[in-house]
Amino acid sequence: MLNYVARRLFYVPLSILIVLGAAFVVLRTTGNPIDIFLDPNHTPEQAKALSARLHLDQPIPVQFAIYLRDVLRGDFGESLQFGGPAMPAVLGRLGATLELLAAALAVALVLGIAGGVACAVWRDRVPDFVISTLAIAAQSMPSFWLGILLIQIFAVDLRWLPTSGRGDLAHLILPATTLAAFVLPNFVLITRTSMLEVMGEPFVVTGRAKGLSAATLVFAHVFPNALNPILSFLGVQVGRLVAGSIVTETIFSWPGIGRLLIGSIFQRDVPVVLAGVVVVSLFIVLANLAVDLLLSVNDPRIRLG
Repeated sequence: MLNYVARRLFYVPLSILIVLGAAFVVLRTTGNPIDIFLDPNHTPEQAKALSARLHLDQPIPVQFAIYLRDVLRGDFGESLQFGGPAMPAVLGRLGATLELLAAALAVALVLGIAGGVACAVWRDRVPDFVISTLAIAAQSMPSFWLGILLIQIFAVDLRWLPTSGRGDLAHLILPATTLAAFVLPNFVLITRTSMLEVMGEPFVVTGRAKGLSAATLVFAHVFPNALNPILSFLGVQVGRLVAGSIVTETIFSWPGIGRLLIGSIFQRDVPVVLAGVVVVSLFIVLANLAVDLLLSVNDPRIRLG
């Protein structure tokens, strides 16, 4: 297992380099930060000075090479909008994003797995039909629309919860619910499918013949054997959650990395965007590695070589 972890970690810089290179090229070719950060009546000398400071007078490959050189020294550039190093500005928002992701993932896992188990136990009955229908319908619901709808109902009309911002638990409920709904239907459907596959195995028939109770059969034998596909699917959903958090944080003014990235893109603050890309990419890669290790712990038959 240690060899597997070391090998995966060895390829982490390559993965981040590819993502970083793609983001760098897109940002450098889709706008000019000089037009944003200098006064509309700026002089050619001022534009030339800022271009030289940001290395915009160099070809893009040279700009990227200079940026990588600085990154290897621990310098991710200076934010033009915050007037300081870019990486601390991103790391300062990391706690808020992790809080939102953890709450949303917990809700999605608990409700999704519970719904999937209920669908499998009462297959082709009313609970299965209702939960499966809701899950399929929720898959086509845009998260931004759901967020606005929840704000309208629970914050504006009923005045039960705050509309935006970060503070106590009440501030977390609406954004966590919106983000959880982004992946919850998938957990319902994958759990249902995995449970039904295991229920067709011979050992389940044998358990019924021995007189095991339905609860014992489901939770002690069927669900543990159906867990591997759910855990594998979890690795994929981490990336989707991170992507969904960008929209959710923007809707609810949640002070996380997603909202910071959106604002920095509009401000053409390239150092902050690239620092955010590095942090998000590293989080996704490490989260998928953690899921793989969890799979091997759950099922000793899986060998990580």
